[in-house]
This record gives sequence, C-alpha cells and structure tokens, in this order.
Amino acid sequence: MYVEIGEGVLNLFKTGKLIIVFFILFFGFNISLFAETSSELNVQKNLSAKEVVLTFQNELLDIMKQGKKLGFKGRYEKFEPAIVKSHDLEKVARIVVGKEWKGFSEEQKQKLTEVFSRLSIASYAHNFKEFSGESFEFLSEDKTARGGFIIYTVFILPDDKDVKFDYMLKKKSDNWMIINVIAAGVSDLALKRSEYTSILKREGFEALIAKITEKIDNYTNQ
Repeated sequence: MYVEIGEGVLNLFKTGKLIIVFFILFFGFNISLFAETSSELNVQKNLSAKEVVLTFQNELLDIMKQGKKLGFKGRYEKFEPAIVKSHDLEKVARIVVGKEWKGFSEEQKQKLTEVFSRLSIASYAHNFKEFSGESFEFLSEDKTARGGFIIYTVFILPDDKDVKFDYMLKKKSDNWMIINVIAAGVSDLALKRSEYTSILKREGFEALIAKITEKIDNYTNQ
C-alpha cells in the first residue's frame, strides 16, 4: 500500500523562519490545467523517477528563494505547474478516501480532486515561503515489488536537524509521478486517509469538502 506523498506528506517541522509541512501533498488547480500543462508533462516523459524528484526539489528551492518577493499568490502560481506535472493528484485523492471513491459520482470525484489539489498546492505555498540556505541531498533509490520506485533524499536545514524525505512514484502512462511523500518516517497519505474516511462516514461528502476548503482558506489568509 502506498503511504503517500504524495499525499501529501510534508511534515511540519518548525525551523525558525521555515515551517515544513506534511501536506501534501498532495496540495487549487482546475482540472482543465491537466490539458493546459500537457506540454510540461511531455517534458518529463523521458525522465527517470529519480529525475522527476530532483527536478521538483530544484523547483521547490527556486520558489523558496523568491518566496518573500512572490508572496503567497505568487508562490501558489509557481508551485501549481510544478506539482501538477510531478504528482499524480487524482490518484492520491482516490487513495485518501479509500473504498468510498467507488461510491462517488463523476462530479464528486472531480470536485474532490480539484479541492484536494488546491489544498496540496496551498500547503506548499504557505509552508515553503522563504529560503535560509536549505538544500536537498539524494541518498539512494529502490524499485518496489509493484513496479514503482522509492527515492530517498534528505532535506538539509542549516540551523536545525535534517529531515528525511522519501518519495514514492508510480508510472502514469509514460510518466513517473509522485504518489506519496514520507517525511521523517511519517506518511501524510496514511494520516489523511484516516481523517478523511472518518469524516465521510460521520458527516458525508459535502462536510469533507467544507473541511478541506477551510484549510485552504487558513493557508491563504495567514
């Protein structure tokens, strides 16, 4: 079972100025953006799983370096295409709600994917807001029994303890896509699956959408 990023993990570790969040992943984009970014997806078509992760990490650091100048809106706009082309957000959204996904209408599936994607992107934009000399280091890679890859890296923090970031990837068509990020051994996908399925069972679909939207608003307004 994939314990996701990709679903967003990006654990929140407070490091002075920087806060690193377990997102996720996974993290508002409109479904139509898939079509709009098809050329960018093609750019990644021949990239290995390792190259997909390293490319995303370099883009993340570049955005952090411009973070203060860009502001939240600018960071969001920069993160959006970087995440869409490297993360399988629809798959992650499907995983976090488990078997409940099969009972959703097509409209509900699209709505959840859109809102979950906005959350993932907003999480990155809110938490990776400035640069203080951070860097990523590649450690190793492993092929999984199901044909995926795990890329092991470490996020180096100059004034704090380094944080391990492990990325799980599966192929979608011809592209390697991140489906889970495990930060410091904690999977955001697993955490969110427990939270989201509980809300769905207790309160229903619209309550879940409302709670995710509330989180997005909190990121945007902070």
